[in-house]
Parts: sequence; C-alpha cells; structure tokens
Amino acid sequence: MTEKRVDDASPTLVVGASGTVGRHVGLQLAAAGVRVRTLTPRDLLDPTSLEAAAQGVGAVLLGWPHPTADAAADAVGVLAREVGRVVFLSSAVPGRPEGAIEALLARSGVRHTVLRAYGFAAALQWAEQIRSEGAVRGYGGAAGLNPVDERDIAAVAVRALVEDGHEGARYLLTGPESPTQAEQVGIIGEATGRPAKWEEIPRETARHRMSATGRTRAAIDSTLDFIHARITAPEPATTTVQDITGNPARTFRAWATDHAALFR
Repeated sequence: MTEKRVDDASPTLVVGASGTVGRHVGLQLAAAGVRVRTLTPRDLLDPTSLEAAAQGVGAVLLGWPHPTADAAADAVGVLAREVGRVVFLSSAVPGRPEGAIEALLARSGVRHTVLRAYGFAAALQWAEQIRSEGAVRGYGGAAGLNPVDERDIAAVAVRALVEDGHEGARYLLTGPESPTQAEQVGIIGEATGRPAKWEEIPRETARHRMSATGRTRAAIDSTLDFIHARITAPEPATTTVQDITGNPARTFRAWATDHAALFR
C-alpha cells in the first residue's frame, strides 16, 4: 500500500501541460485538489526559467519532447536541487533520448519514478493521412505494438506524484492487447465510419522520413529495429495500469472511439 505524501500544500509542476499526457495529468491533479504549476517544453531548456518554476514545488512531471538529450543535464540538475520528487515520462522504445535522461536522474540522487510506455504518438501522427487519403503509409504494418491510453498513463503518473511508495520504480505501461499497426489503422477506420488501410513502405523510406525530425541515425535505427522485432514477437501486455490505479487499461478500440473526431 502507498500513502499520500505529507506535503500536500506544495504545488506540482507539470512540464508540457498542453501535451498529450500532461493535459490529463493537470486535469486529474486539479480534480484531486492539488495545485498545479506549468512549464512549457521550450522553457525546460532554459535553466533560469526552470529554476523559477521549480521554486517551492513538491513534485514534478517531467517529459522530454526534444529529439536529443542535449541540455538535459542542466534541467535534471535544477530539478535535483529544487524538487523533492520527479516522475519521468520515458519511452519503451530503445535508442530515444529518454534513456540518457533516465541515467541522469539515477545519478542525480533525486527521488524519481520512471514511466515507460509505447504511447499514441504514432496513431495521432496518422490523422492527416487518414483524413485525406483513408490510408497510412508506414513501415512495419505487421508489428504487434501495445499502445497505452494517455489517460491511463496520466492516472499512473498522478499516483506516483502524490503518493509515497513509488520511488525508484520503473513502470512499463501498456494496453491490454497488442494489435498490429495495420490492425490499429483498421480499427480507427471502423471508429470513424470511414474505411482506412495500411500501405507498407520500405525501411529506407521510413528512415528518410524520420531523419526530418532531427533524431540521430542511431536513434532512428533503434526505433526501426524495435518495430521490426515486434513483427515476430508482439509487445507483451502488462497489468501495471490496473495494479497501480485499480482500473484496467483501456483498449485501443476504446481509444479510437473516443478520438474518432481527430481522424474524420
């Protein structure tokens, strides 16, 4: 059993409160009566702005929306000095900058919890293609991935922010099933009432597209290797969401139904 932290009067800092997960964390904290302070991802790169935002904060939700871990050491250093607890939104995909930030947090000595997830970023990036063409052109359509609803990530994050007992934990968050990417596109089509299909592209074409995001070649190759591996070994489901929150993780179909308007 976990217990609520003693310092309930301190605000919680949410980095990227307008983001996919941060928005829900802010709403859930506010509903629980916790004061919320926010910081933009741009200000996260400015140690002066970050230090000002972290003054008097009891806990912080940290996401890293930048393509590399450059400047992360300064940010983690500020949080280690100013904040009692960090909940870090990491990634289950290897080769991303979040791995380096996890290491920085471990070395900093700050109390922290890591949430690793394969989230809905990819599905949301499909929205324009589905709306305009009814198709998604991508690599690894047969890869069985296990995206977790951002509301479920947020619910676990809130528990880790306001309760004791999560220090040092590395939680792998998934949904209850592992639909392939092609199946996910089809489910979105069913939710919108407009058929949608997956169109496979070569790995090299996918690498070229991803390079435009500013990610390193090593990070891109790690992501593509991860997707390729999931073709023969679908990502397994965990029960972490239910174990922490008491509620089962939402299915991809439930997520697609609730977000159908984004794809119409």
